[in-house]
Amino acid sequence: MTAALQQDLQLQRRLNQDSIQLAGKTIYINPFLYWRRFDSNTDRWLREPGQLGEDQIKLNRTRFYPEVDWINLEEEEEVIKNASVEMFLKSLELISTFHPELNAGQLLEVERKMAVTKKRSFERWVEKSFRRRWDQESRERKRFARERFCRSLKEWLSHEMTQQAVMPLVAVVFLAGFTGWSIGVSNVNSSTFLMPTEQNSFK
Repeated sequence: MTAALQQDLQLQRRLNQDSIQLAGKTIYINPFLYWRRFDSNTDRWLREPGQLGEDQIKLNRTRFYPEVDWINLEEEEEVIKNASVEMFLKSLELISTFHPELNAGQLLEVERKMAVTKKRSFERWVEKSFRRRWDQESRERKRFARERFCRSLKEWLSHEMTQQAVMPLVAVVFLAGFTGWSIGVSNVNSSTFLMPTEQNSFK
């Protein structure tokens, strides 16, 4: 089997997973395949978890995850599955918007195939989304901490009492450095003057 044929088969499998044939039309069940028809607000609404109400998500949990025991879920897993339920609801709303001709029975077929084929991919998507959000928030927290530290340091250095305490310390450090440098220069000069005498003694 050639590489081109393998790629065609993989693409065909992906399209089969991402679409469904209804009334002679191909309906995409992957919401990101509609991105060319999104405006920026719709794109943000789809990509950012937390856009739908918690009550709405709880009402639809068993609709998409009938096999899950929600009471005994770990907190992190519950957050991911809640966000996946949100992705299902958003995707169905987008499909209804872009295909208003679909009736209730056809939308139910779309929902069933979506629940079978898109569950794991939606979970992976929301995991990545939460990771990106966490990384961004971590960078923001670090930047804020740096700015707060610099601001506090500037305020501390500009304070009159700080300046009165620091100036004598700076003077002492400067004098100590100058004294050390002077002693070092004196030792170097003394060694230079002694070198001819030392040479004569070896002769």
